[in-house]
Amino acid sequence: MSIISKVVKGIFGDKSSKDKKVIWPIVESINEFQKSLTEKSNDELKKNYIDLKIELSELIKTNKEEFISQGIDEEDIDDRLYDIEKKFLDDKMVEVFSIVKESSKRLVGTTFNVMGQAMTWDMIHYDVQLMGGIVLHQGKISEMKTGEGKTLVSTLPIALNALTSRGVHVVTVNEYLAERDSQWMGHLFNFLGIEVGCIFSQMPRDQKKEAYSKDVTYGVNSRFCFDYLEDNMSYRPEEQVQRNHVYAIVDEVDSVLIDEARTPMILSGQADFSSSNQRFNDWRNKIQGLIKEQNSLVNKIVGEAEELLGSNDEEAGIKLLISSRGAPKNKKLLKLMQTTGVQQLITTTENNYLREKKMSEIDEVLLFSIDEKSGIIDLSEKGRERLSNSNPEQFVIPDIGEIFHDVDNDNNLSSQEKLAKKEEAQSTHAERSEIIHTINQLLRAYSLMQKDVDYIVKDGKVLIVDEHTGRVMHGRRFSSGLHAAIEAKESVSIERESQTMAQITVQNYFRMYEKLAGMTGTAITEAGEFMQIYNLDVVEIDTNKPILREDHEDMIYKTKREKYNACIEKIQELFSKGQPVLVGTTSVEESETLARMLRKTKVPHNVLNAKQHQREAEIIQRAGHKSSVTISTNMAGRGTDIKLDNESKSSGGLFILGTGRHESRRIDLQLRGRSGRQGDPGESVFYLSLEDDLMRLFGSDRIAKVMDRMGIKEGEVITHSMVTKSIERAQKKVEARNFSIRKHLLEYDDVMNSQRELVYERRNFALHDNNVSKLFSSISNEYINEMIQFHTNETSNLSECDWDELSVDVLDTFGIDIASLESDLNQSDKLVKHINDKAKEILDYKKNSVPDGAFENFQKVMIFTTIDHKWRQHLYSMDQLREGIQLRAYGQKNPLIEYKKEGFSMFREMMHDTNKETIKKVYRTNLIKAEDSSISTSSNMPSNLKTKQNTSPDLGFINPPSNAQSNPQGNQGFTQPQPQRQTRAPIINDNKIGRNERVTIRKGDETKIIKWKKAQPLVESEGWILEE
Repeated sequence: MSIISKVVKGIFGDKSSKDKKVIWPIVESINEFQKSLTEKSNDELKKNYIDLKIELSELIKTNKEEFISQGIDEEDIDDRLYDIEKKFLDDKMVEVFSIVKESSKRLVGTTFNVMGQAMTWDMIHYDVQLMGGIVLHQGKISEMKTGEGKTLVSTLPIALNALTSRGVHVVTVNEYLAERDSQWMGHLFNFLGIEVGCIFSQMPRDQKKEAYSKDVTYGVNSRFCFDYLEDNMSYRPEEQVQRNHVYAIVDEVDSVLIDEARTPMILSGQADFSSSNQRFNDWRNKIQGLIKEQNSLVNKIVGEAEELLGSNDEEAGIKLLISSRGAPKNKKLLKLMQTTGVQQLITTTENNYLREKKMSEIDEVLLFSIDEKSGIIDLSEKGRERLSNSNPEQFVIPDIGEIFHDVDNDNNLSSQEKLAKKEEAQSTHAERSEIIHTINQLLRAYSLMQKDVDYIVKDGKVLIVDEHTGRVMHGRRFSSGLHAAIEAKESVSIERESQTMAQITVQNYFRMYEKLAGMTGTAITEAGEFMQIYNLDVVEIDTNKPILREDHEDMIYKTKREKYNACIEKIQELFSKGQPVLVGTTSVEESETLARMLRKTKVPHNVLNAKQHQREAEIIQRAGHKSSVTISTNMAGRGTDIKLDNESKSSGGLFILGTGRHESRRIDLQLRGRSGRQGDPGESVFYLSLEDDLMRLFGSDRIAKVMDRMGIKEGEVITHSMVTKSIERAQKKVEARNFSIRKHLLEYDDVMNSQRELVYERRNFALHDNNVSKLFSSISNEYINEMIQFHTNETSNLSECDWDELSVDVLDTFGIDIASLESDLNQSDKLVKHINDKAKEILDYKKNSVPDGAFENFQKVMIFTTIDHKWRQHLYSMDQLREGIQLRAYGQKNPLIEYKKEGFSMFREMMHDTNKETIKKVYRTNLIKAEDSSISTSSNMPSNLKTKQNTSPDLGFINPPSNAQSNPQGNQGFTQPQPQRQTRAPIINDNKIGRNERVTIRKGDETKIIKWKKAQPLVESEGWILEE
């Protein structure tokens, strides 16, 4: 903090004190009101709460009737009712909070069961918890330190907002906490007559719907997202389980809304499209050879640089910079960087080349360059020659726009030849883009992704290790082909890709709520991002008891070896003293290294990481005992409660020893938060080295310079508040970079989000509106106008169109023949009226030919099946577009703008095709006789549906398959047009294939001879080709 900032803070106060000044009078009012409730019986207290619920319900009902009678627009009515509801809740907050606090007081000493274990209620809300509850009701984030009872805090705004009977969602980070908290806090809610539900992954649909109908619903964040997606794939209103998105309280809000923000929740099924995973195996050997050659080259250059040091530092600096760009984790290079002045020499050389924009000269010496800070790997010209010496054009991506322009202006080509040239160009562009993408992902897998750090290999599968929690993410996959590249690298089976059927990111799901709030112990470091993306303010709440934990300054060593030795010495010292110690490591590899070193000293210890997690509950339970030594990754950093015995408290409390700083300060604070809870004693310190990734990439320049000037020798440590602040500045750099990445990805995701909202809006209108004919009429009118605009080149002047082509289009879509009516329908208004009149005759005939309600159901099914099928195809196309869009930057084009333009164009085309296909199905399907029909909308999601969670932009999670059965097409009772007697001119197809006629179809090298009725779906949706 600058001197000016300190002066301003001293005069005007900081934000935390200002927030407290506003909230504290409300806390006093609550405590005062509670005194008036002490004389009331339990039944009277409960009646007070129920009466408030009835009062709000009557208020909303009365005002709604009044607004309707005044003819106010429906959307405006909703806004006015929301304002009335909000004012009522604000006015009643003091009363409801007082009722909840008094209820918790009366429950003290009562017993109940939580997760099968008997518990005794012993909690009453204290003042800082009341403050936290007020903040949550206001739709803000309540930052309360670990151990301050956030679960109890949430009961206050939950009870208040449950008055609306519209549903309150409480979001936890795992299902165990959701179930535990629903039972734990349910004891208080049941006392007040508040109904509580909890949702699980494998819950039957009827039970899940009942859970959502309760006043309060607990669940994990991914489950809420998946249920939303499944609801928007339902074919009947009663199959939908969620209600409106009114109010949500997110526990560990920084983990959910920051760490998981860009995670797409994906419903997926078996891919209809062929996968190109085999390319990774095809290129693996060549990439391995390239890596080996680059390592040899870097070793040679490092050796040359070492010889030049002292005699020609300028040339040595260039060679060291080349080495750091070619293999930044090269052991020989890392060892040399510990020499006095070497790190500073590399930094100075790099800055010079960046300033003069000559970094390309450095990279061209290498086969490929690595920018560790941004995670970018770029293949050089020399590398491209090594990989494709027989075909140097293989890595040249053609400019589609330029080729199309040249083809269109080539008068020597016929229209068919032009189409063929364009098709060939697009095919070449796609093939070469895919090759480059495959090579880049393999290079990332070999150069940046580390086994036992970023992932582990177990039972022939690559399993992701969560960088924030250190836990294995079963079923999660890196996306964009990176996971397949790692599988090829580790020589395990490459799993088959699945097809996305529906998706939404965590970020966009929670932005749908009318009011959103959150609680955590570590949100203030991300306050800016919360405000910019979610419009959430962060309010710091004081602890109930002062924190006694002593946080020491960071201890910094030159090498990792020195750091580990110092850690072992400290652990031995603490063990002999009897003080429990929790050693927090940044990776699985580091935890196992320390465990091996500690075994040699005969100090008993427990290890907790992604490979060794079976005894997690037992290890955490013992971590607070005397002389206990626990080595853990971030698994012990969030959500774990380490309780101290009396001997441990007297020996100084839990000692937190961190072996490295995380990129995010929040993770370090979470680790520190395990110690010093609710007034317990404790200590914390971080041991670092200049070889740590964070220090090496972002923070070691100045520190290395200081250590050089001070002449720090091997084994000596540097520690000072200025050094600790320097490290925090390095973390801030990384946090700013990560925020920039998330914000950038959000811009991409918003493209899909806006499209999803339009698709789901149409779907839900058809699902819930009784007058589906109104929607179908809108679809028809929209398509007719688009069709006329297309055939008249956007002029609507029919004299400029090719009447024959227009007639074929109308006949093909509506089954209406206008070929001989050109002179009568020479104006667009007349044409539209004629089509609508004839179309109405057809629809009326169909409607009268089937039982009441059957035709409306038929229209619904056609709308659902068509838009679902087209939407799935569109999602696949958008995934393919996004994978290669970054390559547009090489053509001096902005990838985001290109993605928005092409995404919009693809969506517009998809909606046009959806409209046409829907209309064709409704107008040209022959409804069978009523006594043989089974027109129904009973259909769920495809039976092979899976829920999948894609993280970062690079991760994905797959849950067990849904237990829902399905009929993907949902059109039993309908058959495709048959050559029967018709009241209008039939559509004649001279080449029509009979349903039972045998045909030959081919896909790759596979050939089948089967009946056309079985071959048709394979040809239409699975890529099979019909042989002539």
